[in-house]
Parts: sequence; C-alpha cells; structure tokens
Amino acid sequence: MDIFSELTWRGLIHQSTAPDHLPSWLDSGSRTLYCGFDPSSDSLHVGSLLPALILRRFQKAGHKPIALVGGATGMIGDPSGKSEERNLLSVDQLRANVAGIGKQLEQFLDFGGSSGALLLNNFDWMGKFSYLDFLRDVGKHFPVNVMLAKDSVSSRIERESGISYTEFSYMLLQAYDFVHLSRAHGCELQIGGSDQWGNITAGIDLARRMHGSQLFGLTCPLLLKSDGTKMGKTEKGAVFLSAARTSPYAFYQYWINLADADCGGALRFLTELSREEIEALDQSRTAEAHLKSSQKRLAEELTRLVHGPVGLATAQKATSVLFGAEIENLSDAQLTDIFADVPSKTLPRDRLTGDGLPLVDALVEAGLGKSKSDARRTIEQGGAYVNNRPRTDVNTKLTPADLASETVMVLRSGKKKYGLLRFE
Repeated sequence: MDIFSELTWRGLIHQSTAPDHLPSWLDSGSRTLYCGFDPSSDSLHVGSLLPALILRRFQKAGHKPIALVGGATGMIGDPSGKSEERNLLSVDQLRANVAGIGKQLEQFLDFGGSSGALLLNNFDWMGKFSYLDFLRDVGKHFPVNVMLAKDSVSSRIERESGISYTEFSYMLLQAYDFVHLSRAHGCELQIGGSDQWGNITAGIDLARRMHGSQLFGLTCPLLLKSDGTKMGKTEKGAVFLSAARTSPYAFYQYWINLADADCGGALRFLTELSREEIEALDQSRTAEAHLKSSQKRLAEELTRLVHGPVGLATAQKATSVLFGAEIENLSDAQLTDIFADVPSKTLPRDRLTGDGLPLVDALVEAGLGKSKSDARRTIEQGGAYVNNRPRTDVNTKLTPADLASETVMVLRSGKKKYGLLRFE
C-alpha cells in the first residue's frame, strides 16, 4: 500500500516535514514510527481513536508502529490546546490509566512477534533521569526562544493565568522521547494530531542538535464536526472506547445519530472502507438521506472494531428494542442505558406479589395514562405494551414474571411513548 497516497485521499495529512521527500521515503522500505497517547484517563476516547487507527494503517502498509503511553509525560500534562493548567494525577491513578490504555491499544495493533508493533511507556527511560542530568544532557540543547515560539506556549503566556514551569517543560520531555526512540528503536517518524505540531518539530530539532539525526513528522487533522466542535463530545461527556465508560449501545447510537454533514469525514478518517464504497455512501446521503446508510455503516464498522462482534450484536439488539422488538435477555444496566431519556419511577417490589399490579395502574404510574380511565382506553384500543409485547386485556395483572430484567419493566403506549418502572 502507498501509505502516503492512502492518507492523502482520506484527508488525514494536515502537516508534514519534508513533504516532497516523505512519500518516496515511506515507499522505499519499512519505517518505524510512533505516536504518543496521553494517560489522563483510564480509557481512550473517540478523538484518540484517529491517531491509533493511523498507526494501524501504517502497520498494514508494512511499517512498524510504536504506541507510546506517557507514564512520565502524563505526570505533567501536555499544555497543547489547553487554556488552563491541568490537575496533576496521583502516581497510582496514572499507573492504572497507563495499564488501561495499553490494553485498549492491543485492539487496534498487532504486538505479536519480532516484526509486530511495540507498546512502550516513557517512564521506563525518563524515570532514570535526575533533574541535573536532564538539564545537562538535554536542556542545554533546547533554546528557550524556540520554546517560546511554539503555539502551545505562546498562547498560554498571553493569558492572565499564564503557564507554569512544569507545563512549560513538557515540550522537552516529548522531544526527548523522539530522540530516545530514534536511538533505541530506529524510529524516524512521529505522528500526532495537528495540535502536536510544535512538540513534534521540537523533537526533530532536538535530535538534530544532539546527534545530527534527520527525523520526520506528520500530523493529522483533529477529529472535528462541521460546526468546529470536537467529535465524540456529548451533553453527557466524552464518548470513550471503554465499555465501562461508554456502553456499546451508547457508542453505536452516537454514530447512528451523527449529522449527515459529518459522515463523509468520519467514514474516511475512522474506517477502512474502500474509496469506492465511501463515495457511494456520499451519493446515498444526497439521494436517499432518509435511509441513513452512512450512519448505519459507520456505527457498524466502528462498534465492531472497538467492541468486537459481540458488542456490535448487543448494540444492534438494544437498538431494535427502540423500534418495537421484544425485550429478552437484557440486564438492568442495558435497559437503563437504552431508555436513559425515558421517564422512570421506582415502586416497592411487593406491588408485583399477591394478586399483582393491575396493568391500568402500571400505565398511570409510568406516566403513560393521565387517569385510570385513560389507561383503560389505551389498553382497549390496542395501544398498551409490556416489554414491547401487546396487552389487550384491561384486567391484566403484572407479576415478577413480567419483569424485563431483574428489576426493570418497560411499558409503552402507542408506537413511541415509553415509561420505565423499577421494582426494588
């Protein structure tokens, strides 16, 4: 695969050093490259998926990627793109985050064998430096005027809050990572988001000053929506790759609900679909927008990639519930996730024992009937459902056997009006 051409047509190249030389250099043999991942959380989020998948594309093209988790740099925090000082993480939290991110990266890269990708932690070499040694061996090669010229620093200096010496020093650490990886592993290319350009070029400059080495850099666009906001951000927070942080269903739903204007870029940036299929999907958004073919394909590809076939099947099953499929074998947590925006009420579990809870009363409790007479009319007209199964007998009594999961019962009036009852 001509990786540079592949990245170009997908719109994944924002900036690169030596743009006239880089394509032929990549095409002339297997190259080692790296990308750093910030362990500010125990899970990557959708924005971090983009550089991880670029490493994956390079590996499939015959190159050797290094995924670097910043156990050392994470102790400081990258000021790039940040308007305020970051809160410092505890050592224990940082270790947990490094472990969690490392595990996730194994989903996207092949770390097996001598030719596989490498998963490294920069604390393994940065932790051996004393403060004085780092200043003598590295700091003396780093002009302060170069640091001050970087956007990540200059933009913060202009603010009233300024920038601490700690975050000011971050650039030196990331720059030295590139130098170390070039010497220890023959790494000659660093990739990252466009906000990493200053850090990447700092590493290239440091390698030249310290060892006379020629290294290269390449950045991709940030994952943004058409309105300029970050993709993967919702009212409830970031969309994470961890099922514990963002369920497969919620992950799937994020892509299903993506605006048409954002689908073309997401299909190119985040999937491995062919150019022909993506361009066909582009046309379908114009000719048959109501079918949401792009969103469905995007949700399917990304959920399978991040959560596997089982996660995709669970997400699709959960989605079908919203369109009237019978509810079977779903947990309390899954039902709560599916119906997160549906009115709910908690009742004592003993309401289901004895003679049971009249369906008429249940509809009223769930807010699906203004009164008992209103609820009776709904049942008589065939508009009442329990766990998406129709109930037409106004004398129906609900028992524990009617629960959809351990404690949850899903009631519906008509085609789309839902209410949840929890029995505890």
